[in-house]
Amino acid sequence: MTNRADKTATFRALHAPGSLLVLPNAWDVATACLAEDAGAAAVATTSAGVAWSLGAPDGDHLGRDLAADLVARIVAAVDVPVSADIEGGYADDPAGVAETVRVVIEAGASGINLEDGARGVAEQAERVAAAREAAATAGVPIFVNARTDVFLRQIGAPATRLAAALDRAAAYLAAGADGVFVPGVADPETIAALAAGIDAPLNIMAGPGSPPVPDLAKLGVTRVSVGASIALSAYAQARRGIREVLTTGTYETLTDRADYFELNGLLGKRRP
Repeated sequence: MTNRADKTATFRALHAPGSLLVLPNAWDVATACLAEDAGAAAVATTSAGVAWSLGAPDGDHLGRDLAADLVARIVAAVDVPVSADIEGGYADDPAGVAETVRVVIEAGASGINLEDGARGVAEQAERVAAAREAAATAGVPIFVNARTDVFLRQIGAPATRLAAALDRAAAYLAAGADGVFVPGVADPETIAALAAGIDAPLNIMAGPGSPPVPDLAKLGVTRVSVGASIALSAYAQARRGIREVLTTGTYETLTDRADYFELNGLLGKRRP
């Protein structure tokens, strides 16, 4: 699948009602290739993992150029569609968000995540609208996944968060978003209420403590991603190995590893 229009159309179709898109988030070319090789229908980046791998903390510190460069490398390395996590847009205003989206589209992305963080609803809706307009101007109908951090950041009283998330979702969809991403939720009842109350594909960030993927599908979830969980697990393994070599001088933690020739061969199929 080499045509950008085909990839974008395919990615949008993966969010059809009744379907379930599972995205084990990647943070570099190797992990993107591993995801595709394992059967992932698309590749999504994790902004935290990408930032860490490039020497920056998570939280809009990386910048659009480095983020887009990584997206371009992944797009060149895999055949499946790629969705780029662009955090808050790496910009202070809607015009800057539009520029980030333009650059990411040039890199070949078929979708984006755009998070609200601590921003107000109206301000974030303007940023979503700017992202949608940038895609329209580029002639590439990327899937705009609008993320609300009401639950993740524990904004407001617990009893008000569901209503706040639904209000934000409605505003972002009205501004041009195609789907809504609500990280920080693991309670099945709340997830079901979100799915019922959002008139668009719902993306849940899963991980330890979350319902299994098949159960999320039954609750009405359309898209499941794992955020930085796989990256965090990989870095934990790296830390264990480093500490063991430096302290005991043994190598027990290094026995659980990928096969060198398999991974090297996988990367050798295409050179981004």
